[in-house]
Amino acid sequence: MSATGRTGDGRGRLGSKLSGLAVAVGCVLFLGGFAWAAVVYRPYTVPTGSMTPTVNAGDRVLAQRVGGDEVRRGDVVVFTDKAWGDMPMVKRVVGIGGDKIACCEKGGRLTVNGIPVDESYLPAGDPASANDFTAEVPKGNLFLLGDDRTSSLDSRVHLEEGGQGSVPRSAVQARVDAVAWPLGGMIGRPQTFAALPGGVSSPGPLKLQLWAMAGGVALILGGAVYGPVAGRSARSKRNKRERATAGAR
Repeated sequence: MSATGRTGDGRGRLGSKLSGLAVAVGCVLFLGGFAWAAVVYRPYTVPTGSMTPTVNAGDRVLAQRVGGDEVRRGDVVVFTDKAWGDMPMVKRVVGIGGDKIACCEKGGRLTVNGIPVDESYLPAGDPASANDFTAEVPKGNLFLLGDDRTSSLDSRVHLEEGGQGSVPRSAVQARVDAVAWPLGGMIGRPQTFAALPGGVSSPGPLKLQLWAMAGGVALILGGAVYGPVAGRSARSKRNKRERATAGAR
């Protein structure tokens, strides 16, 4: 072996080790991020178009497994309640226990405890509700509306029932963070509720998990490609040296 520290195929020892390390770290990042996401998130298929335009009927969403006590106003949640058909449904939380929900004020907006709410996620020009209503949310419950207020069968339909259309926090199974298919990106927390007591919930770890998986793929590909590229470069340099040596004789 020569003093340059090269292996028989012309690749440097250090380069070879770094290549293997990059692939190993990449595998850890990718598999770790994937496993983390699998534990934290659950896929759901949205059953109806009541949440249009945020999510559409048939969309595949990723929802973070959370308890109802972690839910805040503005969250899009997956829940199951017997009074609503005892099947998973997707709606947006607009009120929590103790809130007085009313609609609509002069500008057509929903009010929470008398404060008008600018719901930017609603279809442009649509009022917060076609019909006026009021409701007081019992402690430990959530008031839920769809983003397509013209077709959504939500808390407004159940106003005459116990809880004035609200559901227990315990009915919540998960909080929607992103549309996975068709690719629709992240579902952010509406800042319109941030000024109200309790604020909005913190974003889930999905972005970090995706970055970990993407970084892992990049390292795996980079490490795998490095070997052939380094070998080809070393052979090219060696051939140039040999030709230069032969020409000098």
